[in-house]
Amino acid sequence: MKCIVLAAGYATRLYPLTENFPKPLLEVGGKPILNWLLDDIDKMEDITGIVVVSNHKFRRHFSEWKERQSFKNPVTILDDGSVDNEHRLGAVKDILFALEGLDIREDVLVVAGDNILDFSFEGFVKYAKKKATSCVMCHEENDLKKQQRTAIITLDDQGLITSYEEKPQTPKGNLAVPPFYCYRAEDIVRIPEAMDAGCNADAPGSFAAWLSGKTSVHAWVMPGNRYDIGDMQSYEAAQKIFARD
Repeated sequence: MKCIVLAAGYATRLYPLTENFPKPLLEVGGKPILNWLLDDIDKMEDITGIVVVSNHKFRRHFSEWKERQSFKNPVTILDDGSVDNEHRLGAVKDILFALEGLDIREDVLVVAGDNILDFSFEGFVKYAKKKATSCVMCHEENDLKKQQRTAIITLDDQGLITSYEEKPQTPKGNLAVPPFYCYRAEDIVRIPEAMDAGCNADAPGSFAAWLSGKTSVHAWVMPGNRYDIGDMQSYEAAQKIFARD
C-alpha cells in the first residue's frame, strides 16, 4: 500500500504565514504538521512508500524537508505544476496525477497533509483490510453550520455507507468525513470515470462520494480527535494542545 499525501494547496486563510511557505511544513509542538502524520504512517507494515504531492511554488520546500528525514519507506515529492491558488489542480486530480506519474497499481491510503490526529492510522487500514472495500473515516458532527461545510454520510449497522453528500444544506445524518481514505486498487483507477461524470476535482471527498454510489464503501469511526489546521485560530489552538513541556 502506498500513502499519497495531498499537500498542493495554497492555504490562503493562513496568509501571511503561508504566502511563501507550505502549510503542511508549519511547525506544531516542535515538528512540522506533516511529520505528525508520517511519523505514524511510516511505522505501519502495510505501507511500502510515501508520495507527497506538492505544487510548483512550494516544491523546493518539500524537497529540502525530505533531505532532513529518515523514514524507513521511500519518500517521493511530486510537483503538480500549479503556481497559484487560482490554477490549482484540485485534490482529486492530484491523486490521479500521483497514480499516473508513478504508475501506482496497488491499494492507497490518501491523507490531507494539513491535519493532526491523536490516534494511529493503523486501525483504519486494518479495518479496510477486514471489510475488503474502500473505506473512509467518520466522526460525529452535531453543529449544523459545520455539517453544511463538509461531507455527511449515513451508515447501516455494518458500517456500509448508505448516503454520502458533500456540503448538504439539509444533512441526512451527523457523521462527517475528514480527508482520509483507504482505496482499493480496483476502485482508485476509476477516478477518470468519476471525473467524466462530473466529480468535483477540488473536493477530496468527491471521489469517495461518487464511488459509494457505484460499489460498497465502508466507514470507520474515528477513535480520537482530528485537528484541521485551516486558519490562524485553529493553528494557534493546535500549537497550545501539542505544546512541548
